Amino acid sequence: MTLEVAAMVAMSATGSGDDAVDVSVVIPVHNCRAYLDRCLTSALVQRVKKEIVVVDDGSTDGSAELLDLYAEYHGDTVKVVRIPGGSTGAGRPRNLGIEHATGRYVFFCDADDYLGPEALERMVAMADRNGSDIVLGKVVGHGRRAPQSMFQRSADRADLGDSTVYNSLSCFKLFRRELIERHRLRFGEGMLIGEDILFTVHAYCHARVISVVADYDCYHLVSRPDGSSIMQQPGSRDPLGWLTMIREPIRLMARHVGPGPLRDHLLRRHFRLDVFAQLGPVFLESDDVRRKDIAREVAALCDEWYTPGVHERLGTIDRQRATALDDVDRLVRLARIESATIRRRLTGLRWEGDCLVVSGAARLAGHPRDDGLAVVLRARHDPARELVLPAERKGGEFTARIDVGALDSGVWDLKVAVEIEGVVRLGRLGAERDSGVGRPQPRLVGGVVAVPYFTRDNGNLSIDMGGHVAAVPGAARLVRTRWSLGQRLLVDGEVSVAGTAPAASAIRRIVWRERATGHERTDRVVALPGGGFVARPAVGRLAPGTWDAYLELELGGPPARFRIETDEDTVAAPRGWWAVALLRTVRPYATPGKGRLSAVVRRLTAQRLIKRIIR
Repeated sequence: MTLEVAAMVAMSATGSGDDAVDVSVVIPVHNCRAYLDRCLTSALVQRVKKEIVVVDDGSTDGSAELLDLYAEYHGDTVKVVRIPGGSTGAGRPRNLGIEHATGRYVFFCDADDYLGPEALERMVAMADRNGSDIVLGKVVGHGRRAPQSMFQRSADRADLGDSTVYNSLSCFKLFRRELIERHRLRFGEGMLIGEDILFTVHAYCHARVISVVADYDCYHLVSRPDGSSIMQQPGSRDPLGWLTMIREPIRLMARHVGPGPLRDHLLRRHFRLDVFAQLGPVFLESDDVRRKDIAREVAALCDEWYTPGVHERLGTIDRQRATALDDVDRLVRLARIESATIRRRLTGLRWEGDCLVVSGAARLAGHPRDDGLAVVLRARHDPARELVLPAERKGGEFTARIDVGALDSGVWDLKVAVEIEGVVRLGRLGAERDSGVGRPQPRLVGGVVAVPYFTRDNGNLSIDMGGHVAAVPGAARLVRTRWSLGQRLLVDGEVSVAGTAPAASAIRRIVWRERATGHERTDRVVALPGGGFVARPAVGRLAPGTWDAYLELELGGPPARFRIETDEDTVAAPRGWWAVALLRTVRPYATPGKGRLSAVVRRLTAQRLIKRIIR
């Protein structure tokens, strides 16, 4: 096959004297003219030394002409490779992109998607800091479903067997090029679907360090309004075609990972997302003959790879499917249970002592009766941690009592669990609620602040133990201030949290924060019973600037800070000190409006003071 190189790559415009390229961005293009400008621009603005390797796969919609312009105006960065006549799928173009890549890392981007402005900068920094072979950058979807489980938090080192990174088998990641070449990682060619799964599975098997950037939207996955992308085509997820395709990635993984917990963990992903997924909605849409064919293919994969370890790691519905592959009618019932909507409503929410009482109604649409119901609390950043509470039933409603003192520090999401035919369906609770149901006041329980709240996006009910994401209500106020020796301001104050006095052990320190620079200085606090506190902060020793005062408390989560409230009558008068021909002045004051304690610190030499007086 003849290849025409339209422009050669040179050092990125962001580079310095070093010719080394940090990242080769490989972009396969086939009739994406409407999206290509945004994609290429997002790559060009990346603040790393880069080259953009664009492989034109026989485009006929004007994409080729646009690429010529980019190659002409950005010849030091953009390299265009052409495949005359085009090919089948993105595998061949991406492989050609790898052959032309020279960067330390390679990032694969589709022409209808785009990068966040700081994406490569952040991912390269993560990789360089940790010696990463693969970096997953947070993916967000625009009209398309994006993976989420692996982006709950950033990770310098994500263990393949103890994380969810393997759930993401797309190629939209940063790969170390040395890893690609050493193990001859390549995409499947001639494949309309799954070509990147082969590549990514192989990469995971050899990666020594895998990292995750979860605090920045790195990759934007875009749905084409006309539905023209391969993954939006009606046949792109044909169940029999998918089951045939997924065999090779599973076999590839198994050649590198021996039997045991790690292989079972990776197989769980394939059975949950690739195999048993074909027994869901697409199974209901199939006729009887096709259903039997799908069940037969699933059974064949189970015969080869389904182990007790995989079984233990799956949810109830997939376990049920694994035992019903010779019963198509049962598989249909399971698919209907899975696809049915959980109708749930929150009807009551109140405190009874240290228990949060949750009342509501829940049922599975199309199923007037169930076999059991419970309320489930699941730790947001550790889904393996959950608390199942049996619910009291009365008519069509349920009531559950949550002892919040039994919850560890963190954010807990509330779900209702409905069981039918051995299958447990879960649904978030709170978005649908009676008009009289409001957010209960936070409460101090065993020294930890419990903050029930409704999430901003969907209005679902969660409990924040320790104030990790929800605001902690509290107030710190000065009762008296006066100056003391050593340029110290003596303060007496009182603090309340959630309407009550915190334990003395919770009151930690006063923090002074300089308004312009963000620099901080701390002073010790003596806590008193009933929420009182006294302190002798050395305000006169602060550097020049405007300093805002906070009281910091330990309430079971990250340190909680409250601006210290005061008024002009309580604040001590300004004070000045001479030291070695240097006048230091401190003016404590109550800020206008809300009345919060701040202090302006200045230093003047005798010479400057005289000049100021003369003026």
